[in-house]
Amino acid sequence: MNLIHRAGWRRGILALAVASLLTLAAIEVLSDEPEIALLIGEPYKAMRQRSTASIDPAIPGHSWFNAPKSDARLRFADPQFGFVTPLARFFTVGFSRDQRIDGVRMSPQIEPLLLDDTLKVVLDLQEQWRNAGWVPIRAEEFPSFADTPQWRDRLREVKNVEKAYWRAGDKYQLMLVVSRFRDNKRPTEERYLITLGIHRSRGVQ
Repeated sequence: MNLIHRAGWRRGILALAVASLLTLAAIEVLSDEPEIALLIGEPYKAMRQRSTASIDPAIPGHSWFNAPKSDARLRFADPQFGFVTPLARFFTVGFSRDQRIDGVRMSPQIEPLLLDDTLKVVLDLQEQWRNAGWVPIRAEEFPSFADTPQWRDRLREVKNVEKAYWRAGDKYQLMLVVSRFRDNKRPTEERYLITLGIHRSRGVQ
């Protein structure tokens, strides 16, 4: 092996090592994020045992909700229809009288987002859902979000609230909502709020 080939080989090994370290670091950062890992319909205590974010127990005999005690991401733990959200500050897990999870309502962000960042989150979620077998429903009235000039114009309308609906087989349904949000900390900026609601399927086609 001549010196040129040897130097190229060493550079390749070094680049591969650096890439591996960066990948491991990214995985470690992601795994360190507090998460609520759940299934709609499962016992509430199963969610608490599986999750790394702290959340209060359900109240026996009551239908109510709790919120994680810190920012947390959602890991929807269904083996077929699973997905993961970014960290959320607004995050509630509903439970029924028999202490089973009956729904989730959350905003997958920790602050109001700029439009580019909003679309990045929304489109990533939609891509996860498509890959996991979720399908859009009521799409003629509520089409899925897209990064187009027309969609950006719609979202920029101050009083506009845009929605999309998705369904996972006959098991789950979700509603995704995006709207303008007046951020008093940054009143001159266009900021947006994403809301995600998940529950058992109710047979809507």
